[in-house]
Amino acid sequence: MQKIRIAIAGVGSVGKAHMEAARASSTVCLSALVDPSPAAGETAAAAGVPLYASLEELIARDRPDGVVLATPNALHLEQAVRCIGAGLPMLLEKPITVTVAEGEALVKAADAARARILIGHHRAHSPIMAKAKEIVDAGRLGRLVAVMGSATFLKPAAYFAAAPWRRAPGGGPILINMIHEVHNLRMLCGEIAAVQAIASHAVRGFAVEDTVSISLRFAGGALGSFMLSDTAACARSWEQTSQENQAYPSYADEDCYVIAGTRGSLAVPTMRLKTYPDPEEASWWKPFEVATAGMVREDPLRRQMEHFGAVVRNEAVPLVSARDGLRNLQVTEAIARAAETGRVVELPAG
Repeated sequence: MQKIRIAIAGVGSVGKAHMEAARASSTVCLSALVDPSPAAGETAAAAGVPLYASLEELIARDRPDGVVLATPNALHLEQAVRCIGAGLPMLLEKPITVTVAEGEALVKAADAARARILIGHHRAHSPIMAKAKEIVDAGRLGRLVAVMGSATFLKPAAYFAAAPWRRAPGGGPILINMIHEVHNLRMLCGEIAAVQAIASHAVRGFAVEDTVSISLRFAGGALGSFMLSDTAACARSWEQTSQENQAYPSYADEDCYVIAGTRGSLAVPTMRLKTYPDPEEASWWKPFEVATAGMVREDPLRRQMEHFGAVVRNEAVPLVSARDGLRNLQVTEAIARAAETGRVVELPAG
């Protein structure tokens, strides 16, 4: 099989992670980089690929088979529309755009052109998530009743000193981190129909939140509670429990989601299952059957790159579509609005 030629636009930390995934792939190869910054020259030279200052230059001089857009969020709409116009499949990093209005415009353009767009919610490619979804979809938990989730971690002071915009509205954990959780929750529990939230900035005192308590109502009737904080010295976050990103220390005894149904519950990512063997006899006076679901751990970024190659070859439809990316942004914006207003925010039907 001839390798798919992939160009990567944006060589910040996320772009470099995509470069590593491309280099490790047996089906795609890195063909070029796009970045106007002077520092990008060294990165391109080290990778042994040409560097272009703009997408226009790349398309005119060295058209690839597909493009990864790992550029600043504010550029997503403009650059994605340019790739659509050129007929280039793309892996567009999350969030799909800065605002829901921009996301709607992008989805409309993508639909009109039948564009192939994979949104970079890389956790969707996690084998842990795939196994959890398999268990839920098979009905092993019964009808879903509740989900309890958390993304609680401690960002150091240097994180905010390096980028002061993170202290301002839009820079807090709702819009930076929660969008990852939204996609995971949608994968496992279905569409989110309404949200309510209470936010606090009591610890740091920045203009932006540092801790949020979120309530969710799913379209199927299940309810959820989610604790989000970037100032909590706690290991109940995906990064600190999944063991997928070796940059983070991880703790095998911690979970960040518990999904409960009428027949049993599943803790993720330890994959501990507690189920009643006989639904007719289910009761809190009866013991659970206790097991751990078997699964493997693989780098979801590498799996995402392989999947993107299949999308480019027209062998697969995007696992996370542009409409998925828009829905994740809609839910995240609704959480921010709920925290600001103190009201329940209903979402349009998904």
